[in-house]
Amino acid sequence: MNPKKQSLPEYRNPVVIQRADPWIYKHSDGYYYFTASVPEYDRIELRRSLTIQGLANAAPVVCWRKYDEGPMSANIWAPEIHFIAGKWYIYFAAARTTETKDGLFDHRMFVLENESANPLEGTWTEKGQLRTDWESFSLDATTFEHRGVRYLVWAQKDPAIAGNSNLYIAPMSNPWTIRGPQVCLTIPEYEWETIGFLVNEGPAVLKRNGRVFISYSASATDHHYCMGLIWADENSDLLNPASWTKSPVPVFRTDEEAGQFGPGHNSFTVAEDGKTDLLVYHARNYKEIVGDPLYDPNRHTRVQAFGWDAEGIPVFGKPAADSAALSR
Repeated sequence: MNPKKQSLPEYRNPVVIQRADPWIYKHSDGYYYFTASVPEYDRIELRRSLTIQGLANAAPVVCWRKYDEGPMSANIWAPEIHFIAGKWYIYFAAARTTETKDGLFDHRMFVLENESANPLEGTWTEKGQLRTDWESFSLDATTFEHRGVRYLVWAQKDPAIAGNSNLYIAPMSNPWTIRGPQVCLTIPEYEWETIGFLVNEGPAVLKRNGRVFISYSASATDHHYCMGLIWADENSDLLNPASWTKSPVPVFRTDEEAGQFGPGHNSFTVAEDGKTDLLVYHARNYKEIVGDPLYDPNRHTRVQAFGWDAEGIPVFGKPAADSAALSR
């Protein structure tokens, strides 16, 4: 598959250092809003800029901090900001402890709401835990609207399925509540999805070319981390697993020549021109990690444009090399 010939904008990478699981949303006010996991895993920050590159030096605002104890007291992971029906929402994962049990963390999904015009201002209200069919390890909630229905897509451990997490979808009755049974979209099944851990996580939704695409990340969070892709026709029943096609190969992965390792946990946005699609992701610029990869802080936020092939499938290419040398 070769992308259509087009002139794509370029960005100086990394855009923001030491920010993993990056989420960039371009709002109707012209600002890019950015949030991501901070290395301390203890708070949720927001920043904004009129340009992608400007996010590097935009002043972060802390909109929420973890509790000293309880279900939101540890490992605050992967926040996302969404604008729904005139209000701002942040989805994130939190745990009671940093310890694991049977190889799994204790995360659940939670939602914050802000009615201010500017989400860097005003009050964030806790809407509580976003509950699913099981009380089990769950994280990486994202949401999208399609033909009048709002959906949630997330990663969760099914107690009946081996592994760490699969991807699920369910319709929503409001931005913090799902309705109806949840449906499994993909489980780790290929070799590239099961290195170190059996993981499908970090879903991100993109609607283009008559299809609904969901990218996701797989395997351990070291250099084996990579991205997969599933898609469905926009006219199909998104709650029917048979509607979805899954790429048997990763669509974005480590490139040692470029010095980019473990790219993944992506989001999508558009360039300043309002039309060029951008892939937002984190990666490290070195392979060998001392200790647990989750506690290595140098997963930096990167952004690059991508094209589409003749069949309307995204072609992400390879992760771009750093624009300037970075020390660890």
